[in-house]
Amino acid sequence: MAPLLEIATLRAGYGAINILWNVSLTIAEGQTTVIVGPNGAGKTTLLRAIMGLVPVASGDIRLNGASIRNRATWDTVKDGLVMIPEGRMIFPDMTVEDNLMMGAFPPACRRNWKANRQMVFDLFPRLAQRHDQIAGTLSGGEAQMLAIGRGLMEQPRVCLIDEPSLGLAPVMVDEIFRIVEHLKAQGLTIVLVEQNTNRALKVADHVYLMQSGKVVLSERGDAVNLDRLHALYFAHEEAA
Repeated sequence: MAPLLEIATLRAGYGAINILWNVSLTIAEGQTTVIVGPNGAGKTTLLRAIMGLVPVASGDIRLNGASIRNRATWDTVKDGLVMIPEGRMIFPDMTVEDNLMMGAFPPACRRNWKANRQMVFDLFPRLAQRHDQIAGTLSGGEAQMLAIGRGLMEQPRVCLIDEPSLGLAPVMVDEIFRIVEHLKAQGLTIVLVEQNTNRALKVADHVYLMQSGKVVLSERGDAVNLDRLHALYFAHEEAA
């Protein structure tokens, strides 16, 4: 079976600065693909290139076999690709509910906004309690819940989640990964970028390790040797 999302020999970057060097990944439908790597490895740039936020110089990005290379971001969202960005990036001066409604903006999502909002409130009861609260007054963990909830309002087919545990207290990290596990169990296709390798591997069907804009390891989640992964992660060992 062909992968749902395929990245083939991708090169991309910012202006004259190239960040990704012939990156290739395959994302299977209904699975959780984890991408790990140190800061500056190109993980966020890869997600941005998939979403059309960073121009692709060469290579291809295919969704269901059709190229979406350099497709406008708003059209990519219509295709079912949704990114939950690093650092939350909620609308701080709007209420929690208004932030969620921004996720329901695509025409295909508007007719289901009530059911989708209830689904988000069921996942995140705190958001239901704070629905009329200004988003900028939320805690970091609550803001991350809101960012995930806003993404789910867009009815994603593939959800790209960038560093969801960044800067959160351990109890909130537990809550965020509980939600990732729930979404995985529901059959959502997830691409998770995460530096907490121990937690990420517990939800991973497939793992990619990136270093300096390249993929240096690609293995099934249940086949990954954590010691070797960390040795490669910190460049104490070279990939074969």
